[in-house]
Amino acid sequence: MLSLKMPQLLRVHQVPRVFWEEGIMSGYRCPTSSALDCVLSSFQMTNETVNIWTHFLPTWFPELEYPGFSKALRTAAFAYPFLFDNLPLFYRLRLCWGGAHSCGRDALSSNHGYHLLCALLSGFLFAARLPERLAPGRFDYIGHSHQLFHICAVLGTHFQLEAVLADMGSRRAWLAVQEPTLGLGATVATLSLAVIGNLFIIAAFTASLLRMPGPCPLLQGSPLEEGLQAKQQ
Repeated sequence: MLSLKMPQLLRVHQVPRVFWEEGIMSGYRCPTSSALDCVLSSFQMTNETVNIWTHFLPTWFPELEYPGFSKALRTAAFAYPFLFDNLPLFYRLRLCWGGAHSCGRDALSSNHGYHLLCALLSGFLFAARLPERLAPGRFDYIGHSHQLFHICAVLGTHFQLEAVLADMGSRRAWLAVQEPTLGLGATVATLSLAVIGNLFIIAAFTASLLRMPGPCPLLQGSPLEEGLQAKQQ
């Protein structure tokens, strides 16, 4: 009978300092895990399991290549779409508050407010590192700020989509007059450009990883790297 052994989990002092999370003392995965171990750990209770199952972001390449830049990149990955997606809403609110246009202030969905609240909570939790800063070791597996950040981000996306659908329903007649409906060809072309752009990004990062010589520089001088060298000898 086929049996799979779950990967061993590590405490904070057993992993390189660059992987330490403030207030998280245990439940770390081995930075040198194999592909199989990474898949198995998704079904194992670690300090990242909730993050994996609530929201997946491919940020492992910046973590390897530019660890100091990784947090800024992840923040930008949320901040840029938030600002870009909400520019029409902010413009509409400015017109409403000015009073010069009849923009249907009452038609604004309450989901816009919920979305903005979730976005603010996401940023606060990501920066404050609460509650694990107040009780190190108590929230290693469930309830730490990174998990709450992911949950707020997912809820914010849900409320944003609901708000967009509500706006489309209430403004469908106005939109039909102002802008012609996109045909199938335009829709397929837009989708194709998005897919091609994402494939190009994946290919560029994959090529950079394949060109990376030797072991991961983040592990050099760490107990894990010394253990690997001892096994090879």
